[in-house]
Amino acid sequence: MFKVINSCTRLASYANKYTNKAKVFYNFKCLASFTKRDYSSSLDMSIGLSDEVKEFQLLALDFAKKELEPNMQKWDEQGHFPVDVIKRSANLGFGGLYCDEKYGGTGLSRLATSVIFEALSTGCVSTTAYISIHNMVAWMVDSFGNEKQKNKWLPSLTAMEKLSSYCLTEPGSGSDAAALITSAKQDGDNYILNGSKSFISGATVSDVYLVMVR
Repeated sequence: MFKVINSCTRLASYANKYTNKAKVFYNFKCLASFTKRDYSSSLDMSIGLSDEVKEFQLLALDFAKKELEPNMQKWDEQGHFPVDVIKRSANLGFGGLYCDEKYGGTGLSRLATSVIFEALSTGCVSTTAYISIHNMVAWMVDSFGNEKQKNKWLPSLTAMEKLSSYCLTEPGSGSDAAALITSAKQDGDNYILNGSKSFISGATVSDVYLVMVR
């Protein structure tokens, strides 16, 4: 950042030497382009990270470069949801990043997983967003489910044999969890759900849906 600020300061002094505004603008564009490249190339994404997190970061960057980036534009243009590629990310441990290892999870911290998602998003932001959603579902089952539920759902979720979505957003309250109105009423061994959900990421492809209710 210092390089960019310092360069802009020098640019101001350069402007005083020119009377031709077009020439000043041209030099500003050239310098801005240069400083942007210089700044981005000097950024080390691994500063302050543990060796373990750095390894996962490199795995994610490599996966993004090879599997996501070359296909991102084509997927968007064709409206394609890359289920096969998403499931391959499970081979790197990306299917249960927050989950306990005994259920097939990777057991990483929130910081570590945010680094992984950041690295994956360099290849495709929307695909990374879905992977993060799948991980949140697995985390909720791991954090709030009973042992029977964990054993039933987590192994297939962490291995991405089953993909998942959480159902939060509603037509009347958006994605404000405190304002949702969908309810669940127990009826014997079952629950009766009453309400509507909308804009659910992965709604046409997910196998498991975790519905947020009152």
